[in-house]
Amino acid sequence: MNSAPIVDGLNKKQQQSVTLSEDTNALILAGAGSGKTRVLTQRIHHLVTSKNRNVDDILAVTFTNKAANEMKERLSDLLRQPIGRMWVGTFHSLAHRLLRTHPIEANLSPTFQILDAQDQFRIVKRLMKENGVDEKKLKIKEVQWFINKNKDNGKLPQDIDVGYDYAKKQKVKVYDLYENFVQANDLVDFAGLLVKSFELLKNNHSLLNHYQNKFHHILVDEFQDTNQIQYQFIKILHNQNNHVFCVGDDDQSIYGWRGAKIENIQKLENDFKPIQVIKLEQNYRSTGNILGASNALIAKNQNRLEKSLWTESGDGDLINVFNARDEREEAQYVVSEIQTQFNQGRNLDECAILYRSNAQSRVFEESLIKHNLNYRIYGGLRFFERAEIKDAMGYVRLIENTSDNIAFERIVNFPTRGIGLSTIEKIRSYSTENHTDLFQSSIAIVGTLPARASNALQAFIHLIESMSDSSKNLKLSEKVDTILLQSGLMSHYANDRTDKAGSKRENLEELVTASTQYVHEEGNEMNETQGFIALATLDSSGESNQSNQNYVQLMTVHSAKGLEFPVVFLVGLEEDLFPSRQRVNQPSNIDEERRLCYVGMTRAMQSLTLSHATRRSLYGETIYSRNSMFLDEIPSSFLNYIKNESGGSSYQGYEKNTNVSQKMVATSDSIYSIGHVVKHAKFGLGTIVNYEGSGDSMRLQINFQKAGTKWLISSYANLEIV
Repeated sequence: MNSAPIVDGLNKKQQQSVTLSEDTNALILAGAGSGKTRVLTQRIHHLVTSKNRNVDDILAVTFTNKAANEMKERLSDLLRQPIGRMWVGTFHSLAHRLLRTHPIEANLSPTFQILDAQDQFRIVKRLMKENGVDEKKLKIKEVQWFINKNKDNGKLPQDIDVGYDYAKKQKVKVYDLYENFVQANDLVDFAGLLVKSFELLKNNHSLLNHYQNKFHHILVDEFQDTNQIQYQFIKILHNQNNHVFCVGDDDQSIYGWRGAKIENIQKLENDFKPIQVIKLEQNYRSTGNILGASNALIAKNQNRLEKSLWTESGDGDLINVFNARDEREEAQYVVSEIQTQFNQGRNLDECAILYRSNAQSRVFEESLIKHNLNYRIYGGLRFFERAEIKDAMGYVRLIENTSDNIAFERIVNFPTRGIGLSTIEKIRSYSTENHTDLFQSSIAIVGTLPARASNALQAFIHLIESMSDSSKNLKLSEKVDTILLQSGLMSHYANDRTDKAGSKRENLEELVTASTQYVHEEGNEMNETQGFIALATLDSSGESNQSNQNYVQLMTVHSAKGLEFPVVFLVGLEEDLFPSRQRVNQPSNIDEERRLCYVGMTRAMQSLTLSHATRRSLYGETIYSRNSMFLDEIPSSFLNYIKNESGGSSYQGYEKNTNVSQKMVATSDSIYSIGHVVKHAKFGLGTIVNYEGSGDSMRLQINFQKAGTKWLISSYANLEIV
């Protein structure tokens, strides 16, 4: 077949990437807004239509379920054939599919259950309590993070050298207890999906050969975000008979804190050689000035795979830089600019406010409310993570598989039915002693309990059994609807006085809708209900399931990855905030913070504003702030400085194309003024940044060069004005 339609509308580098010889490994360095998703999809289209590859010959890895679904939809339209059996999805979903296909070889039962983060937290907490590990000295979340981090690096408890580190020794102890627990209860956590899949292939050569020969082409999106075990998973699948096609951008590697290894994309040229590197540098998103500033910033990073973005769309407006007196003025300015944009006909959802820390959202929310502008916090609690949905899915899971101990513990007394902790402990003890699941243990001990406890537990057993019988032959949506009614969840949340808006009940109704819309893939190793359970558990979109229409978008820069907006406000560009104080201890962290700033800037399509405040309230203290180093790294030729022309401290009007000047405000009855450099006998040189009170009781806030910020009483401080 002629490839002309496939490459139609692609630039030369995109065409080269799509039509590259299928006997070649490839690294596609795809800059922000360069059309990488289209290239990836069209590559698969080319392999199937021009090279006569079957969709079953191809493995495509994405980083979100949303991206996987979009790819499936595009491919289905392009290929005009069913692609239900094609191996396309996230690392976790593909690993899950592999384990479901070969559970026995992976030392699992066919009915193994997946642990989500909340379930994992509860198990770790319980194990720490039962084994005398003080959660006051060792935080549960810290232990949970330790377990997952080591799994991401492919390390089991026996692989970790604790040395003389007592805290680390305790963490390894809990990790070992945890691994024994999940194994005994036929559970697999998120990180464990990859570990077990890798071990499955590594320890079973015939199975490894099967998949190496099955997948002629392995395509991986967002390769810069892979962690150690994900990299090893791709590496073990690769042999001399198949080829990898990796798409990524080291300049957008921003997840080092959760295990991503930027060096993975840099190792490709050695581990998968020979490999062809193609750079996608033409940007279809942003203006020339935004790209010029972003290129200049990211060029400060060392050891990067060099590329420089460009566009044919023109220079556009300069990037606005606003220096606010404090965070409230910053918020007032940003929101007033959005109000102006809205009055001029722009939709609110075209405007985004990006910040380094979630805590920064509050003042912007307050200002948006004052201006009566609708807004939405992006990346809020995902649909399947909401408590009422997890409760409902707990019933679905237990009815589908009564051996699901995690689901049992969640719903056994919810809604409340008089089954107390004492009864649950007896069930657990019997389960442990007799090596059986909690539901069967309940049946075994129900007759031995006091009358009241026995009646309550018997009622629960009967409820599960009757729901199982009544829903056996129903469609998935009918089954979910029946379960919601018979379990009592609908009536419980209908009477929930804390849910005044009825959102929880609406979410349960939406669950029925979700089950109606669920499309079970042809040839799936699981039945329809199991597939829906897997969807709910593996959902990792990281996005709110609500529409963005007519709402200003507020989010962290991390959450903004992969998104774009016509108008972007990147706020809080101050030292110790962006770059973060927690991330400045070593050069590699500064590089990642710079990449994060780069990602934030390249979300903007037409208009970009960078803002910072001279002082900011953080953790109950007023801090005198310095401009972020990232602002200083952007050439002034790309910038348009905004000056506050009002004499007051609140937003009244701003004039563009002038330099920002800071007025020093003198205290009312003192020789000291804000901005004065003073010398203290103990703390040395410092600058007065704030004051409170008057007369002999006046307190001065001074930012000392070596001692940091201090509050001193002026009459006792014996300060010398320098």
